Parts: sequence; structure tokens; C-alpha cells
Amino acid sequence: MSGRVESGDAAASISPESLTPKRVVTELDRYIVGQGEAKRAVAIAIRNRWRRQQLSEEMRQEVAPKNILMIGPTGVGKTEIARRLAKMTGAPFIKIEATKYTEVGYYGRDVESMIRELVENAIGLVRESERKKVEEEAKVRTNERLVDLLCPRPRATNVGSMPASLLEGESLDADQTVEGGIEDEQKSYDRTRAKIKAMLLAGELEQRKVEITVESKSKPMVLGGAGLENMDIDLQGMFEKMMPKSTSQRELTVSEARTYLFEQECETLLDPEAINGQAIELAENLGMIFLDEVDKIVATEGKNADVSRQGVQRDLLPIVEGTTVQTRYGYVRTDHILFIAAGAFHRAQPSELMPELQGRFPIRVELRDLTRDDFVRILKEPRNSLTRQYESLLKTEGVELVFEDDAILELASYAFKVNQSTQNIGARRLYTILERLLEELSFEAPEMKMGRVPINAAYVKQRLDEVAEDEDLSQFIL
Repeated sequence: MSGRVESGDAAASISPESLTPKRVVTELDRYIVGQGEAKRAVAIAIRNRWRRQQLSEEMRQEVAPKNILMIGPTGVGKTEIARRLAKMTGAPFIKIEATKYTEVGYYGRDVESMIRELVENAIGLVRESERKKVEEEAKVRTNERLVDLLCPRPRATNVGSMPASLLEGESLDADQTVEGGIEDEQKSYDRTRAKIKAMLLAGELEQRKVEITVESKSKPMVLGGAGLENMDIDLQGMFEKMMPKSTSQRELTVSEARTYLFEQECETLLDPEAINGQAIELAENLGMIFLDEVDKIVATEGKNADVSRQGVQRDLLPIVEGTTVQTRYGYVRTDHILFIAAGAFHRAQPSELMPELQGRFPIRVELRDLTRDDFVRILKEPRNSLTRQYESLLKTEGVELVFEDDAILELASYAFKVNQSTQNIGARRLYTILERLLEELSFEAPEMKMGRVPINAAYVKQRLDEVAEDEDLSQFIL
């Protein structure tokens, strides 16, 4: 298990051995405020994956992942915890909504498609990793091809092209002259090629025109109809192999041609079969699936959709328990994929899920509602906080935005108040509030060129008071 996490502007590698539970929680704290219980649970789950890799092969197959069920309202950090965790560990990760699946036989998506999506994600990760390994060789090959285009090799002198006088002559001097002429031509070409290569590497030929052969890719096919999205057949690839490839000659600058040729060389150096094999192994051992809105598939009395909802649970059960799913890249076992389910559970309880499904999520953590103090911390502490995002955005227009402490406290108060009086959408409320607050400033920023613009509590009240006080307006605007 390997991965990278962002540290400031650069990404710092975290070795699997050093990814201790405490380290995981510390990294999560940089982006997510509070929810310590949930962070501890996922940190232990991740460490257990590393521990499993250290076991013997026989024992390793017996250790199953401890899936997690997160219970809490929207906007409190459930999805963000899982997403940051996957990014930190470099694991294949997908987020899916349970509501988009329906029981087999009803219109909807097959639950096995989530495994196929996970494998596609894993292929992307492995492909990127393998590509980095071949980039240096691809650059060398690309430069050689560019030199060939800039300095084409001369056609070899053959017997049929020699003058008749040389062919008929039998003297040794004539033969030596022919050989000497060919050798001189080759030496002259080698010198010219060396000079052009030196100029190319020095960046002196970037605007020189070259002609390359470009392969035209066929347009992607769009298939419609019920059930077709569940077909795991690479129809696009099949048609591309069947249809003749069309090519065309294009005149590009060296700079443009380098990009195109570099991509070609990378594709040539990559081994698709090896990538697919590594991706399947990565998905099986380190894959993470975040199953959101799991409370929406709990059957409720008096609803016609009960059959379908109960059916989704039955279809999910073998995937979570451990089964083998066929994909276009090979068979994938789901026994050791980590599932993190989440739901608000306002109208239903976790105990209303199928008992068998409940048993597959032994770790349950409850995420609490956000308080005003939490909103203050969310606005100030995370590295990707909204205040820092807006400061960076407006800085591109020459406006130095500064959020004062009393303004942040006022914004947190508005967010907490509106969440309590209307629908509670958690930290997402801050997006609408800040957008409303800075709407006029964002609109006028290109012409303002004001330099430093402080945002204080008075400005926040002026922009938000009227809307926040009117409960009907706040429902639609904030």
C-alpha cells in the first residue's frame, strides 16, 4: 500500500509502514474538522490492511476487512473522510449512491457495475504509475524521432543507381572511389545529425515545421437502451480493431509534434496486459468503495418501491460478503475490498437493514451535527478552507481579500442559524453563504484593482442580514 498526500504546495510521500493510525488521523485533521470517532475507525481499518499484508499467505486469506457504517447528517464530512483516505493511501476509490441501483429485473443499474468502476479506477492509477517509469525512455525515443524528421536519412546508394562507367570499370581505384564517396556521405550525414540533435536538445528548433503521420481516432459510440450500460463489453475497442485505421499527414511545429510523439512512445512502452493484472490485484487488496445514501434502500411501509429497495440489499449482500465479478479485464474477487457505507438515517434506522447486511458492517460510527465553533474552525483551519480558496481566486484579479476574525465568527453564526431554522445541510451551507457574501465583489473585481479589501463583521451583516432574517428567502437563497 503506497500513496501520496498533499503537504503545502508539494505532495509528500507516505510509506506504508509510517501510515500509523495516529498519522492517518493527523493527516485527516488537516482537511476535516472534528469527527474524531470516525477518523479513528477508518485509521484502524487502513492499518489493518497493512498488517494483513505482513501475514503468511494462508492467514492473509482468512483476514477479512472490517467494513464501516457511518451514520450522520449530510455535510458533516462522511464522504470527505473516505475520499481523503483513498488519496492518502493511493488506493483505488469510487463513491457511488445506493439509490442508483435497483433489484435485477427492474430498470436500473446492476450492483456489480461498482466493481467494474473500481477496476477502471485502479487501471488509471497503475497506468499513471507505469507511465512515470517509462517517461525518460519515451523522451529519448521522441527526440530521436524528431531528429529523423528534421534530418531524414539519405537513401542508400545501390548498384542500379551507379553510373555505367563505374559498373564496367574493373580498376581498383574506381571501386575505392565509390566506397570513399559513400563513407564521406555517411560521415557528413552523421555530423549534420549530431548538430541538429544538439540544437533540438538546446530548444533552438521548437518553431521549426515538421510533417508527421497522425492517426485519426474514430468517434466514441453512444449506445442507449435499458440494460446496455451493464454490458461489460468493449464494443468501441472491437470496432476500432475491425475498421481500417485512417491516417493523415499534418504539418506541426517541433513543440507540437513532440507532445504527440511522446504520447505515442509512452503507449508503445506500456504493457496493457501487465497493467490490467496489476490493477485487478490492487483493486482486490486495496480497493475502497464508499456506498452513500444506504439509508434510502431501507424498505418503508406503504411504499411501492419496497420490493426494489429490499432487492438492492439482497444484491449488495454477496458483493460485500465476497464474490467473484467478471470484468473485461478479468475476474475480480471482492473478499478484501473495504466498503464504507454512509447515510443520514433520519427516517430509518440501521437496524432496519437486512440482518445479513448489517452483519457485514461491524464497525459503526456516528458523526455529530456541526456547531457554530465547528463552522469557525472549518473556515480557518483546513488547508483547503473556503476562505483561502476565495483569497486565492480574487488575488488573480489584484484584490487582496482579508477575512478578519469577527467576520469569520459572524459567518459561522449565520451558517449555524440557517441550518437550524431550515434544512440542515452541514458545512455545504458555507458555500452558499460565502458566494452570496462575495457576489458583488467577485463581479466588480476585474475593474476594481483595489488592493487590500478587509472583510469584517459589519460587511457580513450588511450582505446577509436581510436574507437570513427572512426565513422564506433563506430557504431558497441560503
